[in-house]
Amino acid sequence: MRAWAGILIIASQLAWPHAAAAHSGGLNAEGCHNDRKNGGYHCHRSPAPRPPPRDDSYMLQADRPSQGQGRQVNGGQTSYANCSAARAAGAAPVRVGEPGYGRHLDRDGDGVGCE
Repeated sequence: MRAWAGILIIASQLAWPHAAAAHSGGLNAEGCHNDRKNGGYHCHRSPAPRPPPRDDSYMLQADRPSQGQGRQVNGGQTSYANCSAARAAGAAPVRVGEPGYGRHLDRDGDGVGCE
């Protein structure tokens, strides 16, 4: 009888859910947190993978960004690097066929850049 009672106690202890020994989350985006009890900073999971580097090799030469205010286009014309540069030059809005126009300035593709 005592043996059965001991087995029942042990079985109930194994089946009874226990409080987890680990803490309850509170992790930042990298999966790390400050350890209040022991001090320090540690991580529980690896950080999110970084996106692969951008490959601009598929872009036409006219679309690749360059240094300076403008970009060289196939015909030797210069397009503005961005709309701030076009506005500073007093050229905004820039239309297709006008000097300084570039597809990168035309967000909606309607032929008018820096609207």
